[in-house]
Amino acid sequence: MGKQVILTGIRANNDLHLGNYLGALLSMVDMAKKHGGEHQVNLFVPDLHSFTTPIDHSRFNDDIMNNLRIFVAAGLPLDNPDVHIYRQSYIPAHSELAWILNCFTGFGELSRMAEFKDKSARLGVEHIGVGQFDYPCLMAADILLYGTTYVPVGEDQRQHIEYTRNIAERLNNKFGELFVLPKSMAEMNKFFGADQGLRVRDLVEPTKKMSKSDETGKGVIFLSDSPEVVTSKILAATTDSVGEIKYDFDSQPGISNLLDLLKLFGGEQDEFIGQKQYGPLKEKVAELISGFIKDFQTKLSKVDDNAILAKLESSEKEMTAQANATLLKVQKAVGLRA
Repeated sequence: MGKQVILTGIRANNDLHLGNYLGALLSMVDMAKKHGGEHQVNLFVPDLHSFTTPIDHSRFNDDIMNNLRIFVAAGLPLDNPDVHIYRQSYIPAHSELAWILNCFTGFGELSRMAEFKDKSARLGVEHIGVGQFDYPCLMAADILLYGTTYVPVGEDQRQHIEYTRNIAERLNNKFGELFVLPKSMAEMNKFFGADQGLRVRDLVEPTKKMSKSDETGKGVIFLSDSPEVVTSKILAATTDSVGEIKYDFDSQPGISNLLDLLKLFGGEQDEFIGQKQYGPLKEKVAELISGFIKDFQTKLSKVDDNAILAKLESSEKEMTAQANATLLKVQKAVGLRA
Protein backbone atom coordinates (compact mmCIF):
# COMPACT_ATOMS: atom_id res chain seq x y z
CA MET A 1 0.00 0.00 0.00
CA GLY A 2 1.33 3.46 -0.96
CA LYS A 3 1.75 6.49 1.22
CA GLN A 4 -1.31 8.39 2.39
CA VAL A 5 -1.98 11.44 0.24
CA ILE A 6 -2.37 15.03 1.45
CA LEU A 7 -3.87 17.29 -1.20
CA THR A 8 -4.34 21.05 -1.32
CA GLY A 9 -4.57 23.75 -3.96
CA ILE A 10 -2.07 26.52 -4.77
CA ARG A 11 -3.95 29.67 -5.79
CA ALA A 12 -3.79 30.12 -9.55
CA ASN A 13 -4.60 33.82 -9.90
CA ASN A 14 -4.87 37.12 -8.01
CA ASP A 15 -2.16 39.27 -6.51
CA LEU A 16 -1.20 37.54 -3.25
CA HIS A 17 -1.16 39.64 -0.11
CA LEU A 18 0.18 39.43 3.42
CA GLY A 19 -3.00 37.72 4.62
CA ASN A 20 -2.56 34.97 2.02
CA TYR A 21 1.10 34.61 2.99
CA LEU A 22 0.56 34.32 6.75
CA GLY A 23 -2.87 32.72 6.67
CA ALA A 24 -2.39 29.98 4.07
CA LEU A 25 0.86 30.02 2.10
CA LEU A 26 3.25 29.53 5.01
CA SER A 27 1.13 26.75 6.51
CA MET A 28 1.10 24.96 3.14
CA VAL A 29 4.88 25.23 2.80
CA ASP A 30 5.34 24.05 6.39
CA MET A 31 2.96 21.14 5.73
CA ALA A 32 4.96 20.10 2.66
CA LYS A 33 8.20 20.22 4.65
CA LYS A 34 6.73 18.38 7.63
CA HIS A 35 4.79 15.64 5.85
CA GLY A 36 6.67 15.18 2.56
CA GLY A 37 8.38 11.82 2.92
CA GLU A 38 5.99 10.21 5.37
CA HIS A 39 3.10 11.21 3.06
CA GLN A 40 2.62 12.03 -0.60
CA VAL A 41 1.91 15.77 -0.71
CA ASN A 42 -0.02 16.98 -3.76
CA LEU A 43 0.03 20.76 -4.25
CA PHE A 44 -2.00 21.41 -7.36
CA VAL A 45 -2.85 24.60 -9.21
CA PRO A 46 -6.67 24.70 -9.52
CA ASP A 47 -6.62 26.57 -12.82
CA LEU A 48 -10.00 25.17 -13.95
CA HIS A 49 -11.64 26.26 -10.70
CA SER A 50 -10.34 29.78 -11.34
CA PHE A 51 -12.84 30.22 -14.17
CA THR A 52 -15.75 30.29 -11.70
CA THR A 53 -14.89 33.96 -11.05
CA PRO A 54 -13.87 36.71 -13.50
CA ILE A 55 -10.14 36.69 -14.28
CA ASP A 56 -7.78 38.35 -16.73
CA HIS A 57 -7.36 35.49 -19.22
CA SER A 58 -4.62 37.33 -21.11
CA ARG A 59 -2.25 37.10 -18.13
CA PHE A 60 -3.56 33.94 -16.48
CA ASN A 61 -0.59 31.73 -17.31
CA ASP A 62 1.82 34.41 -16.10
CA ASP A 63 -0.17 34.69 -12.85
CA ILE A 64 0.17 30.95 -12.29
CA MET A 65 3.94 31.06 -12.74
CA ASN A 66 4.27 34.11 -10.53
CA ASN A 67 2.32 32.46 -7.71
CA LEU A 68 4.49 29.35 -7.98
CA ARG A 69 7.57 31.57 -7.71
CA ILE A 70 6.11 33.04 -4.52
CA PHE A 71 5.65 29.58 -3.00
CA VAL A 72 9.23 28.64 -3.88
CA ALA A 73 10.54 31.92 -2.44
CA ALA A 74 8.61 31.09 0.74
CA GLY A 75 10.45 27.77 1.00
CA LEU A 76 8.45 25.17 -0.95
CA PRO A 77 10.84 22.20 -1.30
CA LEU A 78 11.10 21.41 -5.03
CA ASP A 79 13.73 18.73 -4.37
CA ASN A 80 11.47 16.49 -2.27
CA PRO A 81 10.28 13.56 -4.46
CA ASP A 82 7.14 13.13 -2.35
CA VAL A 83 6.03 16.74 -2.89
CA HIS A 84 4.28 17.23 -6.22
CA ILE A 85 3.16 20.46 -7.89
CA TYR A 86 0.96 20.20 -10.96
CA ARG A 87 -1.64 22.11 -12.93
CA GLN A 88 -5.16 20.72 -12.77
CA SER A 89 -5.90 21.31 -16.46
CA TYR A 90 -2.76 19.41 -17.54
CA ILE A 91 -4.33 16.19 -16.22
CA PRO A 92 -7.56 15.61 -18.21
CA ALA A 93 -8.73 12.92 -15.78
CA HIS A 94 -9.91 15.73 -13.45
CA SER A 95 -12.49 16.91 -15.96
CA GLU A 96 -13.42 13.41 -17.11
CA LEU A 97 -14.08 12.10 -13.61
CA ALA A 98 -15.98 15.28 -12.71
CA TRP A 99 -18.46 14.56 -15.54
CA ILE A 100 -19.05 11.02 -14.28
CA LEU A 101 -19.60 12.30 -10.74
CA ASN A 102 -22.05 14.87 -12.16
CA CYS A 103 -24.22 12.07 -13.46
CA PHE A 104 -24.57 10.52 -10.01
CA THR A 105 -25.17 13.82 -8.19
CA GLY A 106 -28.57 15.36 -7.58
CA PHE A 107 -29.48 18.90 -8.61
CA GLY A 108 -30.86 19.53 -5.13
CA GLU A 109 -27.64 18.24 -3.57
CA LEU A 110 -25.60 20.95 -5.27
CA SER A 111 -28.30 23.59 -4.80
CA ARG A 112 -27.93 23.26 -1.05
CA MET A 113 -24.23 24.16 -1.06
CA ALA A 114 -23.78 27.28 1.09
CA GLU A 115 -21.25 28.95 -1.20
CA PHE A 116 -23.58 28.65 -4.21
CA LYS A 117 -26.60 29.78 -2.20
CA ASP A 118 -24.77 32.81 -0.85
CA LYS A 119 -23.46 33.94 -4.24
CA SER A 120 -26.74 33.37 -6.05
CA ALA A 121 -28.59 35.30 -3.33
CA ARG A 122 -26.18 38.24 -3.67
CA LEU A 123 -25.77 38.27 -7.45
CA GLY A 124 -28.88 36.51 -8.72
CA VAL A 125 -28.95 33.02 -10.25
CA GLU A 126 -28.76 34.44 -13.77
CA HIS A 127 -25.31 35.85 -12.96
CA ILE A 128 -23.88 32.60 -11.52
CA GLY A 129 -22.02 30.33 -13.92
CA VAL A 130 -22.70 26.61 -14.13
CA GLY A 131 -19.07 26.12 -13.10
CA GLN A 132 -19.80 27.74 -9.73
CA PHE A 133 -22.81 25.47 -9.27
CA ASP A 134 -20.80 22.39 -10.27
CA TYR A 135 -17.64 23.34 -8.34
CA PRO A 136 -18.06 20.55 -5.72
CA CYS A 137 -18.03 17.82 -8.40
CA LEU A 138 -14.70 18.98 -9.81
CA MET A 139 -13.31 19.40 -6.30
CA ALA A 140 -14.38 15.82 -5.49
CA ALA A 141 -12.60 14.60 -8.62
CA ASP A 142 -9.45 16.49 -7.57
CA ILE A 143 -9.51 14.60 -4.27
CA LEU A 144 -10.69 11.14 -5.30
CA LEU A 145 -8.36 10.63 -8.27
CA TYR A 146 -5.36 10.25 -5.96
CA GLY A 147 -6.89 8.29 -3.09
CA THR A 148 -6.51 11.38 -0.91
CA THR A 149 -6.74 10.92 2.84
CA TYR A 150 -6.29 14.49 4.08
CA VAL A 151 -7.38 17.84 2.63
CA PRO A 152 -6.46 20.88 4.74
CA VAL A 153 -9.46 23.17 4.23
CA GLY A 154 -11.33 25.67 6.35
CA GLU A 155 -14.79 25.30 7.86
CA ASP A 156 -16.29 27.04 4.80
CA GLN A 157 -15.38 23.93 2.76
CA ARG A 158 -17.02 21.43 5.12
CA GLN A 159 -19.97 20.82 2.79
CA HIS A 160 -17.65 20.11 -0.13
CA ILE A 161 -15.71 17.54 1.88
CA GLU A 162 -18.95 15.93 3.04
CA TYR A 163 -20.18 15.81 -0.55
CA THR A 164 -16.89 14.21 -1.66
CA ARG A 165 -17.26 11.51 0.97
CA ASN A 166 -20.93 10.99 0.05
CA ILE A 167 -20.39 10.69 -3.70
CA ALA A 168 -17.43 8.34 -3.17
CA GLU A 169 -19.47 6.13 -0.87
CA ARG A 170 -22.43 6.23 -3.27
CA LEU A 171 -20.36 4.93 -6.19
CA ASN A 172 -18.51 2.43 -3.98
CA ASN A 173 -21.85 0.97 -2.86
CA LYS A 174 -23.09 0.75 -6.46
CA PHE A 175 -19.95 -0.44 -8.26
CA GLY A 176 -17.53 -1.81 -5.66
CA GLU A 177 -14.51 -0.22 -3.99
CA LEU A 178 -13.56 2.49 -6.48
CA PHE A 179 -12.49 5.29 -4.17
CA VAL A 180 -10.66 5.94 -0.92
CA LEU A 181 -12.83 8.16 1.27
CA PRO A 182 -11.03 11.24 2.60
CA LYS A 183 -11.14 11.65 6.36
CA SER A 184 -13.98 13.59 7.96
CA MET A 185 -13.47 17.25 8.89
CA ALA A 186 -13.14 16.27 12.56
CA GLU A 187 -10.40 13.75 11.75
CA MET A 188 -8.60 16.21 9.47
CA ASN A 189 -8.72 18.97 12.08
CA LYS A 190 -7.18 16.55 14.56
CA PHE A 191 -4.43 15.65 12.08
CA PHE A 192 -3.56 19.20 11.00
CA GLY A 193 -4.73 21.08 14.08
CA ALA A 194 -8.01 22.95 14.05
CA ASP A 195 -6.31 26.32 13.48
CA GLN A 196 -4.61 25.90 10.11
CA GLY A 197 -3.70 29.52 9.49
CA LEU A 198 -3.58 33.02 10.88
CA ARG A 199 -6.31 35.60 10.33
CA VAL A 200 -4.73 38.86 9.17
CA ARG A 201 -7.01 41.90 9.25
CA ASP A 202 -7.50 44.83 6.91
CA LEU A 203 -5.54 47.96 7.85
CA VAL A 204 -8.41 50.32 7.04
CA GLU A 205 -11.30 48.12 8.26
CA PRO A 206 -9.69 45.98 10.98
CA THR A 207 -12.97 44.23 11.82
CA LYS A 208 -12.63 42.45 8.44
CA LYS A 209 -9.94 40.09 7.25
CA MET A 210 -7.36 41.34 4.74
CA SER A 211 -8.84 40.53 1.35
CA LYS A 212 -8.37 41.21 -2.35
CA SER A 213 -12.05 42.25 -2.40
CA ASP A 214 -10.96 45.57 -0.87
CA GLU A 215 -11.26 47.57 -4.11
CA THR A 216 -9.21 50.51 -2.83
CA GLY A 217 -6.25 48.31 -1.84
CA LYS A 218 -5.45 50.76 0.97
CA GLY A 219 -5.98 48.20 3.72
CA VAL A 220 -4.16 45.36 1.96
CA ILE A 221 -0.41 44.77 1.85
CA PHE A 222 0.38 42.96 -1.39
CA LEU A 223 3.56 40.92 -1.69
CA SER A 224 4.26 42.95 -4.83
CA ASP A 225 4.01 46.32 -3.03
CA SER A 226 7.22 48.32 -2.73
CA PRO A 227 8.61 48.84 0.80
CA GLU A 228 7.68 52.52 0.46
CA VAL A 229 4.04 51.69 -0.37
CA VAL A 230 3.92 49.24 2.56
CA THR A 231 5.18 51.94 4.90
CA SER A 232 2.62 54.47 3.70
CA LYS A 233 -0.26 51.99 4.09
CA ILE A 234 0.72 51.12 7.65
CA LEU A 235 1.23 54.74 8.67
CA ALA A 236 -2.28 55.46 7.35
CA ALA A 237 -3.84 52.46 9.17
CA THR A 238 -7.07 53.03 11.07
CA THR A 239 -6.67 53.57 14.81
CA ASP A 240 -9.06 55.37 17.22
CA SER A 241 -9.38 58.31 19.61
CA VAL A 242 -8.89 56.36 22.87
CA GLY A 243 -5.40 57.80 23.31
CA GLU A 244 -3.78 54.72 24.87
CA ILE A 245 -2.41 51.52 23.36
CA LYS A 246 -4.27 48.47 24.65
CA TYR A 247 -4.84 45.04 23.19
CA ASP A 248 -8.62 44.88 22.96
CA PHE A 249 -10.29 44.00 19.65
CA ASP A 250 -13.72 45.08 20.89
CA SER A 251 -12.76 48.66 21.73
CA GLN A 252 -9.54 49.11 19.71
CA PRO A 253 -9.55 46.78 16.66
CA GLY A 254 -7.09 48.91 14.66
CA ILE A 255 -4.53 49.13 17.45
CA SER A 256 -4.96 45.44 18.29
CA ASN A 257 -4.41 44.56 14.63
CA LEU A 258 -1.16 46.55 14.61
CA LEU A 259 -0.05 44.82 17.82
CA ASP A 260 -0.74 41.43 16.22
CA LEU A 261 1.30 42.37 13.15
CA LEU A 262 4.08 43.64 15.40
CA LYS A 263 4.27 40.28 17.16
CA LEU A 264 4.06 38.26 13.94
CA PHE A 265 7.11 40.04 12.57
CA GLY A 266 9.25 39.76 15.68
CA GLY A 267 8.40 42.90 17.63
CA GLU A 268 7.62 43.17 21.36
CA GLN A 269 4.06 44.18 22.24
CA ASP A 270 5.00 45.07 25.82
CA GLU A 271 7.23 47.84 24.47
CA PHE A 272 4.13 49.74 23.32
CA ILE A 273 1.26 48.66 25.63
CA GLY A 274 0.21 51.67 27.70
CA GLN A 275 1.83 54.29 25.47
CA LYS A 276 -0.27 57.40 24.75
CA GLN A 277 0.95 57.98 21.20
CA TYR A 278 0.18 55.67 18.27
CA GLY A 279 2.87 56.96 15.90
CA PRO A 280 5.82 54.98 17.27
CA LEU A 281 3.82 51.72 17.07
CA LYS A 282 2.91 52.37 13.44
CA GLU A 283 6.49 53.27 12.61
CA LYS A 284 7.84 50.07 14.16
CA VAL A 285 5.28 47.88 12.38
CA ALA A 286 6.05 49.66 9.12
CA GLU A 287 9.80 49.13 9.62
CA LEU A 288 9.39 45.40 10.29
CA ILE A 289 6.94 44.62 7.50
CA SER A 290 8.63 46.78 4.85
CA GLY A 291 11.88 45.02 5.77
CA PHE A 292 10.19 41.64 5.35
CA ILE A 293 8.75 42.68 1.96
CA LYS A 294 12.17 43.87 0.77
CA ASP A 295 13.86 40.61 1.81
CA PHE A 296 11.06 38.49 0.33
CA GLN A 297 11.20 40.29 -3.01
CA THR A 298 14.96 39.71 -3.11
CA LYS A 299 14.38 35.97 -2.62
CA LEU A 300 11.65 36.08 -5.26
CA SER A 301 14.01 37.64 -7.81
CA LYS A 302 16.40 34.71 -7.37
CA VAL A 303 13.85 31.92 -7.97
CA ASP A 304 14.85 29.67 -10.89
CA ASP A 305 11.96 29.34 -13.37
CA ASN A 306 13.60 26.34 -15.00
CA ALA A 307 13.52 24.47 -11.68
CA ILE A 308 9.78 25.18 -11.37
CA LEU A 309 9.08 24.05 -14.93
CA ALA A 310 11.11 20.86 -14.43
CA LYS A 311 9.17 20.10 -11.23
CA LEU A 312 5.85 20.71 -12.99
CA GLU A 313 6.84 18.40 -15.84
CA SER A 314 7.92 15.54 -13.59
CA SER A 315 4.97 15.90 -11.22
CA GLU A 316 2.42 16.13 -14.03
CA LYS A 317 3.80 12.98 -15.61
CA GLU A 318 3.59 11.05 -12.34
CA MET A 319 0.19 12.47 -11.33
CA THR A 320 -1.25 11.73 -14.78
CA ALA A 321 -0.34 8.07 -14.33
CA GLN A 322 -1.96 7.96 -10.87
CA ALA A 323 -5.09 9.82 -11.98
CA ASN A 324 -5.51 7.75 -15.15
CA ALA A 325 -5.33 4.52 -13.17
CA THR A 326 -8.22 5.65 -10.95
CA LEU A 327 -10.20 6.99 -13.91
CA LEU A 328 -9.80 3.73 -15.84
CA LYS A 329 -11.08 1.76 -12.86
CA VAL A 330 -14.15 4.01 -12.73
CA GLN A 331 -14.65 3.88 -16.51
CA LYS A 332 -14.63 0.08 -16.42
CA ALA A 333 -17.08 0.03 -13.52
CA VAL A 334 -19.62 2.28 -15.24
CA GLY A 335 -19.30 0.49 -18.59
CA LEU A 336 -17.20 2.97 -20.59
CA ARG A 337 -14.30 0.53 -20.99
CA ALA A 338 -14.20 -3.24 -21.48
